[in-house]
Amino acid sequence: MELKKLGDKVYIRADKGDELIQSILAVCKQLWIPSATFHGIGACGEVTVATYLPEQDGFLDHQRTGLLEMVSLDGNLVTTDAGEHAIHAHAMFSYLGEDNDVHFFGGHLKEAVVSYTAELVLEPVVSGSIGQKKDPITGIDIWRL
Repeated sequence: MELKKLGDKVYIRADKGDELIQSILAVCKQLWIPSATFHGIGACGEVTVATYLPEQDGFLDHQRTGLLEMVSLDGNLVTTDAGEHAIHAHAMFSYLGEDNDVHFFGGHLKEAVVSYTAELVLEPVVSGSIGQKKDPITGIDIWRL
């Protein structure tokens, strides 16, 4: 992984074998970034996305391996009350199915290992920071603004 800071943005190139969530966390720790948004594209070989199931108060994981084009990655990073970084990201991937048609899958991104390269743009919050709190109505973690 390599990064370059230009103006208020950080450009990240993740390389083969890099895990995207861990790469973003590493950059934010290295540059002391408490909150940010990010987006990106690339190619991955191992991916886990999840769907939130409110009735179970948990996630259902979906895993896929192979040539997976990351056609969209959007997310944010905040700092919890405990001082830890927390990432909330969603991603969409395309792949060629056994029927030779292009298929898509996506959801809440839990893990994605780069197979060729990934190009990410990280936009730190430049004045202040965004935290995280538990929403008493839904029971999920939301932004503390």
